[in-house]
Amino acid sequence: EVTLDLSPTMMRIVRTTFPNATMTNDRFHVQKLFYEAIDELRITYRWMARDLENDEIQRCKEQNIEYVPFRYTNGDTRKQLLARAKHVLVKHSSKWTESQRIRAEIIFDHYPELKSVYDLAIELTNIYNKHYDKDVARGKLTLWYNKIEKLGYGCFRTVTNTMQNYYETILNYFVNRETNAFAESFNAKIKAFRAQFRGVGDIPFFIFRLCKLTV
Repeated sequence: EVTLDLSPTMMRIVRTTFPNATMTNDRFHVQKLFYEAIDELRITYRWMARDLENDEIQRCKEQNIEYVPFRYTNGDTRKQLLARAKHVLVKHSSKWTESQRIRAEIIFDHYPELKSVYDLAIELTNIYNKHYDKDVARGKLTLWYNKIEKLGYGCFRTVTNTMQNYYETILNYFVNRETNAFAESFNAKIKAFRAQFRGVGDIPFFIFRLCKLTV
């Protein structure tokens, strides 16, 4: 079994090099893709808040009055709320601080679409965390996928297309529950090690040193 990200190039390499291997798309890359789509929706609302603020400033100028920005009950302006929402929307509600919990209530009250997609992110996490077999997981992910499609948000098109294209390899996670965590950790070590020397001159010695990192 080979666990890997959602790169078609990497998948092609695995098919060529290890033709008999089972490919499994790493769950955290799938979840990351969904959170990126949520963030895209958040940014869209932030631009709308910025435009609304600019319109309000212009009206105040025309009326020769001081502009006082709208603030929510926690003191955030519209732009601040949506900027700070980034750190709320990527965390499980059980890990929110008290100020983040209050901010989340305001966000979800005024932007119910963000509540809908956040709930779906948590649902995806719960599916991955449950020890379903592959057939049960197939049904769970199909229902989850249908909810995404029903929302009809353009920013989630990449998510739905990815699910369509890699459905079986995504489902393979539920066979052995393998992730790409070790490879990601080792890759980070390689980058940090290489950065210490500002490049690599002696490649064989560099590979020798890398082997020592895994011991």
